[in-house]
Amino acid sequence: MVKEVQSQAKERMQKANEALQRDLAAIRSGRASPALIEHVRVDYYGTPMPINQLATVAVPEARLLAIQPWDRQAVALIEKAIQKSDLGLNPSSDGSVIRLVIPPLTEDRRKELVKQVHKRVEEAHVAVRNVRRDALEELKRLEHGRQISEDELHRAQEQLQKVTDSAIAEADRLGKGKEAELMEV
Repeated sequence: MVKEVQSQAKERMQKANEALQRDLAAIRSGRASPALIEHVRVDYYGTPMPINQLATVAVPEARLLAIQPWDRQAVALIEKAIQKSDLGLNPSSDGSVIRLVIPPLTEDRRKELVKQVHKRVEEAHVAVRNVRRDALEELKRLEHGRQISEDELHRAQEQLQKVTDSAIAEADRLGKGKEAELMEV
């Protein structure tokens, strides 16, 4: 019982950090990355779809994304979706390929993005702590139901705290890596 609660908590904490990693990949740094436009949805014949399901996204240069839609009618739709997004990028198209030039970041924009990184890392911390709280409630419920002893409860709580500390340290590591990438000139 205790092992099951702990393994579920550990798995959920890892998923919180994986979500953080995806969120941080979507934050624009000075380099081009296909993850930059993954969250952009295109209204394709009435259905919102991610760009990577409508086109091939390539990185031919460090500051350039090339998007080649499989359907020529999707070119204008993709351009419109990118312009409406919060990326602040202007796509240019030759009719078949959309190019996104990633301009270098200004110092103010870098600081703004670092604040976003801190906010996302804190959200991951909250998610991890919520998982810990749920697991602790489950362990206390098991102890009240006389399925585990008080000693087992204390050992499980200590082990759960170690897993929580590890997950929070991993979130901090991911955040510091992204912050370093953003502040790199």
